[in-house]
Amino acid sequence: MKSTNAHTHVTTGINWSAFATVEPGLARTVEERFTAFTHHILATLRKDGSPRTSGLEVRFLGGELWLGMMPGSLKALDLRRDPRFALQANPGSDTDLAGGDVRIGGRAIEVRDAETVKRYVDEVRPPDPSSFHLFRTELTEVVRTYVEDDTYLAVQVWKPGGPVRTVRRQ
Repeated sequence: MKSTNAHTHVTTGINWSAFATVEPGLARTVEERFTAFTHHILATLRKDGSPRTSGLEVRFLGGELWLGMMPGSLKALDLRRDPRFALQANPGSDTDLAGGDVRIGGRAIEVRDAETVKRYVDEVRPPDPSSFHLFRTELTEVVRTYVEDDTYLAVQVWKPGGPVRTVRRQ
C-alpha cells in the first residue's frame, strides 16, 4: 500500500499484530530482543531534517508496539511534526548479541483517545499518568542482523507486502 503526500512518497505500514501474524518467527525474535532490556534508542527527525537520537522505553501491548514519552519532549515534538522513526534495540552489556541486532522503522501516530490512553496507563503505570505523549506504531521495516553458524553475517529484512529476505555474507 502506498500513499503520497506533497513532500515525500510514503509507504503505509502495519501494526505489530499484523506483522506478527505474517512473520511470527521474526516477530518473536525481535520482541525478545526489545523485552530483554528496558532502554532502547529512538531516532527521529528534527525540524531541519537532521537526525536526533534519544533513549526510550517501548511496550508491546494489545497487538501494538507503543512509544510513551514525557510531555513536551523533543522526540515527541519531532514525531508530531514528522512521524517517521527508527528504533534500535539495546544491544546489551557485552558483544554476544543473543538473538541478533534488531531495529524497526516506521511511523508513529499519536494517540489521544481517552479510553486507549487509560488502558495504557492502567497497564504500564507511567510516572505521570496525567501528562505524557503516547504513540502507536506502523511498521515499514524490520531488520535483524546476526551471525549464522559462526560463519555468515546474516541480515533479515521485512517490509509490508513481502516476505522476509535474508542476505548472507561471509
